Amino acid sequence: MKVLEVHNLTVSFDGKAAVDNVSFDLNSGEIVGLVGESGCGKSLTAFSILGISPPSSILSGKIIYKDTDLLSMDDESKRKIRGNKISLIPQDPLSALNPVYTIGEQISEVLEVHKNATHQQALLESEKVLESVNIPNPKQRLKDYPHQFSGGMKQRALIAMALVAEPDILIADEPTTALDVTIQLQILEIMKGLKNKGKAILLITHDLAQVAEVCDRVFVMYMGKIVESAPTREIFLNPKHPYTIGLLNSLPSDSKKSLSPILGQPPSIDSIPQGCAFNPRCPFVFDKCKKEVPELYDVKSSNDHKSRCFLEIKN
Repeated sequence: MKVLEVHNLTVSFDGKAAVDNVSFDLNSGEIVGLVGESGCGKSLTAFSILGISPPSSILSGKIIYKDTDLLSMDDESKRKIRGNKISLIPQDPLSALNPVYTIGEQISEVLEVHKNATHQQALLESEKVLESVNIPNPKQRLKDYPHQFSGGMKQRALIAMALVAEPDILIADEPTTALDVTIQLQILEIMKGLKNKGKAILLITHDLAQVAEVCDRVFVMYMGKIVESAPTREIFLNPKHPYTIGLLNSLPSDSKKSLSPILGQPPSIDSIPQGCAFNPRCPFVFDKCKKEVPELYDVKSSNDHKSRCFLEIKN
């Protein structure tokens, strides 16, 4: 069942689109990956869903949650949904957790604000949710401050905070950044468990290895646009866009002797080239790519697979 539909979302600054006509949907019991390099518009897309885009931004399009367009809501209505029905798992626990309040106070506040729970009720629920994300001795750890938690435990505490109000949708923004590989795997296992319980999860990441581990579908972004989308297995076995191919070639593999990084850097929003934005870095570029912007098209050989590239059409 669809729980979120994003239609033609555009986020502009001074007339320049940092997120450009983006569309995707999210189902219950599904993890969808939003993938791309830093600065491609992933997090800005997520923050727009949450209603916390920068004040200088101008938004258009539609973000439909339960038949309601979130972009048409006033700020008070958005606050009732944010953290309650749609929750964020941020990437930096050091800045997301307040050092002067205990873990229990910070988690229980969500229930007190959104569910009108008493403080004692909220603490009992906070203990349960800490236990659900594999924090040992949860009743005791509720009394601890963030500095008494390891990095992995802080991230699990943030997941607990996002879960405690039982939201329909979780947005995970690079949730394993700065964690070692073992802890990363633990966080991903928690996410798979949440999916199996029916949660809808939007995973924002640049790490395709994580996408392969947990995601059902993938949307690849470059310079604010979706350039390819497909079921995860299809993306890995049959990538069509040169940018996706480049990302996959940058992954370590037993079958490759050396990595093949994408040459160059993404342009700034002030210097996006004419035609396809990826054309200065593309090894397959031809004349049309420098003049026209390709539209998303259906890949003929695959189901539910789209690509924004002239190369497949040319062939």
